[in-house]
Amino acid sequence: MSNVNLVEVSSGDAGMRLDRWFRTHYPALKHGQLQKLLRTGQIRVDGGRAKANARLEEGQTVRVPPMDRATAKAETSAAGISLDDARFVQSLVIHKDDRVLAINKPPGLAVQGGTKTRRHLDALLDGLKFKESERPRLVHRLDKDTSGVLLLARDRKTAAALGDALKAREATKTYWGLIKGVPSPDRGEIALPLIKKGGAQAERMHVADEDEDDAQHAVSRYAVIDVAGRKFCWAALWPLTGRTHQLRVHMAAIGHPIIGDGKYGGQDAHPGGEIGNMLHLHAREIDIPHPAGGRLKVSAPLPEHMLKTWKLLNFDPKLAMDEFEGAV
Repeated sequence: MSNVNLVEVSSGDAGMRLDRWFRTHYPALKHGQLQKLLRTGQIRVDGGRAKANARLEEGQTVRVPPMDRATAKAETSAAGISLDDARFVQSLVIHKDDRVLAINKPPGLAVQGGTKTRRHLDALLDGLKFKESERPRLVHRLDKDTSGVLLLARDRKTAAALGDALKAREATKTYWGLIKGVPSPDRGEIALPLIKKGGAQAERMHVADEDEDDAQHAVSRYAVIDVAGRKFCWAALWPLTGRTHQLRVHMAAIGHPIIGDGKYGGQDAHPGGEIGNMLHLHAREIDIPHPAGGRLKVSAPLPEHMLKTWKLLNFDPKLAMDEFEGAV
């Protein structure tokens, strides 16, 4: 048996329900076990009995009773990651302060798990605690094959603040993509509603008719930065709404798919030759209100496969972006 622990509620957990607090910090403790420990008074808050729906306050003390060996072992397994995984996920960090982390997500790493996804970022987040008690929280997502800036909140209040800023569209997300052909005009806005078809697991979006049920309003903007003849262009892309696969569907819909995006661009997205078939879409920068005040602006360097293509096409990734800010 492990010993009784008295755990102080942190500022980031203030306002959280007691049962959710246990799910967050003791994920191996099953619901039935938690209810029994509450019912028998083995779990207490500031020395008194508490119900599952009790709201915790900063500075309160939660009595965590001894766990049997099976539960303690499961908890360690659920919370721990290998040293190699910890080093890997820490190597992705491009910004760190008291409340926010930013990583440069590599292509091919899923953000969250699924039926066929065993390795994903969410399972590696314990490696980003950096001696803090709380596990960082995801506040938005990127497609598995899209690389670039991804923000993590280091506490619950920060997660809520960043989430509110994203919902209120107070953040600017800039993507870089390699596009087939050159759109005309070289700056534009795409306002095409999207709808998901093909079942819950398909995650395939389609341009919808305005009168279709469940159609989602979606708006994107683009600006051509540089061209390689008329075959390809490097474009900055801004999703003004946050729909699944929005940029990919919109660019394909106007006849200029993102290179490597066979799902929406078909064969047109796979030019062959020295340009590989990996998706050439990168979340280059995010500019968002910082929960502590001011704004946070983080940029991520291009992944290796896009750097190789940029070199092949004589694109300069250091090209100033100032002239394109008016496109947002």
